[in-house]
Amino acid sequence: METSTIIFIIFLTAAVGLLLVLVLKSLISPKKIEGIQRLIKQGKIAAAIKLAKSLIQKDPQDYLARYWLGRAYLKDNKSELALMELKFVDQHAVFDEKLSELDFRNEIAPLYVKFNQPEEALKQFLLLTKLNPRDSENYYQAAKIYEAKSKYDQALNFYGKTIKLNRRHVQAHAAMGLLLFRAKQIQEAKKEIDLAISLSPETFSTYYYLGKILKENKDYPGAVKAFEKAGRDAEYRQKALIECGTCYMAGNSIDNAINCFERAIASQKDADKNETLYARYFLAACYEKTRKIEKAIEQWELIYARNKTFRDVAAKLSQYKDLQANDSLKEYLTSSEDGFTKMCQKVCLTGLSLEPQQIQMYKWGCQIIATDAKNSDWRSVRKQTYILKFFREADPVEDIVVRKTLDEQKSQNCSKAYVLSSSGFTRTAQASAENRPCELIGKEQLENLLDKASK
Repeated sequence: METSTIIFIIFLTAAVGLLLVLVLKSLISPKKIEGIQRLIKQGKIAAAIKLAKSLIQKDPQDYLARYWLGRAYLKDNKSELALMELKFVDQHAVFDEKLSELDFRNEIAPLYVKFNQPEEALKQFLLLTKLNPRDSENYYQAAKIYEAKSKYDQALNFYGKTIKLNRRHVQAHAAMGLLLFRAKQIQEAKKEIDLAISLSPETFSTYYYLGKILKENKDYPGAVKAFEKAGRDAEYRQKALIECGTCYMAGNSIDNAINCFERAIASQKDADKNETLYARYFLAACYEKTRKIEKAIEQWELIYARNKTFRDVAAKLSQYKDLQANDSLKEYLTSSEDGFTKMCQKVCLTGLSLEPQQIQMYKWGCQIIATDAKNSDWRSVRKQTYILKFFREADPVEDIVVRKTLDEQKSQNCSKAYVLSSSGFTRTAQASAENRPCELIGKEQLENLLDKASK
């Protein structure tokens, strides 16, 4: 037999063998995929995961095995692992009768929402509006994301499309009402909210939007009632409690606000959820306002551990970092009214050599009218009097405070004014005091005076 014939036979045999392997693989693989599906249907999730992983180990590009592994993870409440697999599928899949693109995108879109990836979620919902243009829910979900991104025109457009497809979509009417209210279209807003409530009085999420409108209109009692109703909806409970708390804060009912924020935190097991961080942030603000600084720091630290860039938490922790090292400053910030006034009197006498004559408490701190210690008889004809304001609020003192203090110093014939603040002063406040009989004493100087007074 010629050499060329032998070579041809060898190549032909190899080709037939390869074809056989591919045919067998194509016959066996679907059966194994069907096996994963069957195991999931039977509730044998661990076995389904094991089978899917074995297929992926043999062929890492097997997007069908990865898809069903993702489905198994979802059944096993392992959403993050499911999303990882479905992301791979999104990048590599060929959608056909074996894998429906509509079903796939309906599964991956909510996962992007759950894991706070709005851009990716929006892409999926927009694709779904093309794949299934008669489904109003996809337009609604896209509208919610646009609203969260402050793209209100697009949000209104998609809420409108939602309602056009489903006139009885209660949440879309309610959300649209809130956006119209913010756009100052009051009558249209009220019409949408009223329609939403009339369509379904028992859809408690609607009352969340009503509460937002009432809150923005500064009707805090009405807003609280609406948010309490909204809280009956499990999905809106945490957000409603936070809104209730901020209403109570606005009305200076701090104990009620604290109660709402604590309940909001307890209502959600996910400590990393953005709403939970906001509940902690507002709770810390309440503690700070009521001089419970250590409790406020505890909340800020919990937030910082999960999100280092959350609002001004890093600045707050920096602002109060000296509390542990400086007992005098800590006492100044956290003591009761009686203890605070005594500290201020000591600073006045020991630190500034001034004799306190009149003391008055305010929300921001206290004010003292004093004379020179060597001339403590303040009724003397030749008396020199001074006005001192001690601030222990969280924010730096503004220029308006300096200007008002200078007016009081002049009207009361005081020789000089002192403004002492544990939070410092704004640049405009410093400029207002320049070359005027008003001395600004910031945090470092105040610490020195407090240490001197405590000896």
